[in-house]
Amino acid sequence: MTEPLIYRSTPPSLLPMFGRALLPKSHKPGANTEIPELQAELLGVATDTPMLSRYLNVCGFKPGSTLPMTWPHILAFPLHLKLLTDKRFPLPLLGLVHLRNTITQHRPIQTGENLDIRVTLGNQQSTERGIEFDLITEARSAGRLIWEEVSTNLFRMATAESGKPKAQPPKLETYPFSESITAPENLGRRYGQVSGDRNPIHMHALSAKGFGFPRAIAHGMWSKARALSLLEQQADWQSGPVRVSCQFKKPLFLPGTAQLNWQTASDAWDYQLLNSKGDAPHLSGRIEWL
Repeated sequence: MTEPLIYRSTPPSLLPMFGRALLPKSHKPGANTEIPELQAELLGVATDTPMLSRYLNVCGFKPGSTLPMTWPHILAFPLHLKLLTDKRFPLPLLGLVHLRNTITQHRPIQTGENLDIRVTLGNQQSTERGIEFDLITEARSAGRLIWEEVSTNLFRMATAESGKPKAQPPKLETYPFSESITAPENLGRRYGQVSGDRNPIHMHALSAKGFGFPRAIAHGMWSKARALSLLEQQADWQSGPVRVSCQFKKPLFLPGTAQLNWQTASDAWDYQLLNSKGDAPHLSGRIEWL
């Protein structure tokens, strides 16, 4: 483990990191590429920032005394970007694919509460699709761990396993509850302004085409947040410690519509965001009360 980069109250500036994200790596990643366990900390960060109300609006959360479960991800984003643009990080940032995200909230975070946030790179794996690794984020209040997140990312790379036939995806289930979601054309820019994530694939159709997409696509973490904002409003939503996981599937093109589809049980809910026809998933996940 390398010595952590430490910031107090104020996160690192995003603008210089955007510039570094465009620079090519000095060495082409290969089978022997190793990701160092880099770490960064942001101490005493305020949760009630000027962007919070705009985040609530763009994701559909109701204002209240506690924060959305996904908000610490936004507070940690400058640390994520700092590590991913560090000269010791061997993979190019543009082109990384966000595969999975799991958030565990041990207790609700109060609006205005200050946090200490730590982000670590780890859990590197070689898979048939390339190199996978995790961004591991922890948030503490008064020294106590109250929130944690694991975001798994993929760098696509040809491997010996790449040529094998792909397994058929499991049959798509449909759940008894459903609600429509609208994603306008400017969603990527609105969410990018409040999250700091201005990846070109989300901003405009023209910039997305440079990466092989016919139109801009919604941020995966917007889709997860939007789903949670609706699920939390259901009458049988439970309070207390909770874990929310999801796997990102097919992109949601902008503008577009989707169907939030879910089923409930006493200790866990299953949910998925489907395309407008209801026959393909944008994401699927599970909510577990701990």
